[in-house]
Amino acid sequence: MKKEKHDEILKEVLDEIEAASKDSNGLVSHQRRLAFLLSLGAETLLELYFHKQDIIKEGSRIDHRWFKKRKENVLKKVQDNITSQVKSIKNIDEIINKMREIEEKRDDLAYGAPATEDILQEKINLFFELKKLIKC
Repeated sequence: MKKEKHDEILKEVLDEIEAASKDSNGLVSHQRRLAFLLSLGAETLLELYFHKQDIIKEGSRIDHRWFKKRKENVLKKVQDNITSQVKSIKNIDEIINKMREIEEKRDDLAYGAPATEDILQEKINLFFELKKLIKC
């Protein structure tokens, strides 16, 4: 995917976070959109990070579902899609941990009962921590 498409996705994610944060009905009224977009935003951030380092294989895509697996399996999936050694990537363990936390209970948020404002704010905070860590 081209950088412009990644930028477009990140803009959409950030716009939804802003809209949800300003909505007088609260974050819960945006719960499903936030669940989907924070997940999409996290995988987009990681792809951008790999593109900036010029290590993502041609045609490769990061899949949010990988981050529901055990960490060893996540590392293997990532390794299969990059040209560098995964363990040589700066902050890779912290990056993967943040992405796993964002993905945790994603489906419950997307398809389940209403969550709390605190849970949704925690997911938003994790996204911004990941964004800062990746420097995108």
